[in-house]
Amino acid sequence: MKYTNSIEIDLPREKVAQLLADPAHLPKWLRGMVLHEPVSGIHGQLGTRSRVVLQSGKRQIECTETITRRDPADLHGIPGEVVVHFDRELVGAGMWSVVRDRLTEAGPATTLWVSESEYRFSGLLMRLVALLMPSAFHRQSQQHMRDFKAFAEQGKDVRDGKD
Repeated sequence: MKYTNSIEIDLPREKVAQLLADPAHLPKWLRGMVLHEPVSGIHGQLGTRSRVVLQSGKRQIECTETITRRDPADLHGIPGEVVVHFDRELVGAGMWSVVRDRLTEAGPATTLWVSESEYRFSGLLMRLVALLMPSAFHRQSQQHMRDFKAFAEQGKDVRDGKD
């Protein structure tokens, strides 16, 4: 299953990239984040593997995230024509996913964030869910992007429970 989401953020691209790359901010906009800890490497850097635990309802989902692309490596002084790339692979019980994020300048102080997601499932139940309800994955990804936008632009924290 593949889909694409996008959102415009009213901040310069360099600031958006820095906020997305900072692990301290993840729980502020990524709903259900319980843990995100590097197992090898430095958080957010190319090749880093991290243990990720998310809470979804009453169930916890654990997976391993590997950063497969971060370009440019230095998120300071990024030339205007450069597209910022953050790609990661997530592997968990019965699930494989890749997310390719692109940040481009939409204006002098506006960023376009385009996120391409791909999922593959080996378990029968999740394959059925993906087949019958693919829009649920798409909506959840869009919600994460809206939450990041609210955090980046207004300082809203999803842990406060106010939407």
